[in-house]
Amino acid sequence: MSLETQINQDIKVAMIAKDNVRLRGLRAIKAAILLAKTEKGQVEEMTEDTEIKVLQKLVKQRKESAEIYQQQGRKDLYQIEVEEQEVIEAYLPKQLDRAEIEEAIKGIIASTGASSIKDMGKVMGAANQQLAGKADGRTISEVVKALLSNN
Repeated sequence: MSLETQINQDIKVAMIAKDNVRLRGLRAIKAAILLAKTEKGQVEEMTEDTEIKVLQKLVKQRKESAEIYQQQGRKDLYQIEVEEQEVIEAYLPKQLDRAEIEEAIKGIIASTGASSIKDMGKVMGAANQQLAGKADGRTISEVVKALLSNN
């Protein structure tokens, strides 16, 4: 079942249950998928990778907005962003914790032969490809930088 079909079914369930928080998050996902499908050069069916990228973008937007709202003392808007983020994250693959990311990157560093911070680009390319959808890009970057700085 495609993500779009799953979202449509879940929207119906949330409407019947009058779950406004979940409904708001699901509608955000549906809008982002429709927007991605109508972009120039987009094929008829979206791949799973494309769907994951759309969801990750939504989560990143929610995190950034929540951070801004928290700094400005807008707890009401902060809460809305956090609630939507939780709904969206439920449709993403399980995220790796920091220790699992470090292990994966240590393997990538060994396989690429990276030895210093100068090799960060090479390691980041391989890490982003291998950990796509499973880890946040910022976290990957922090771990790569830390591991290469220690070498």
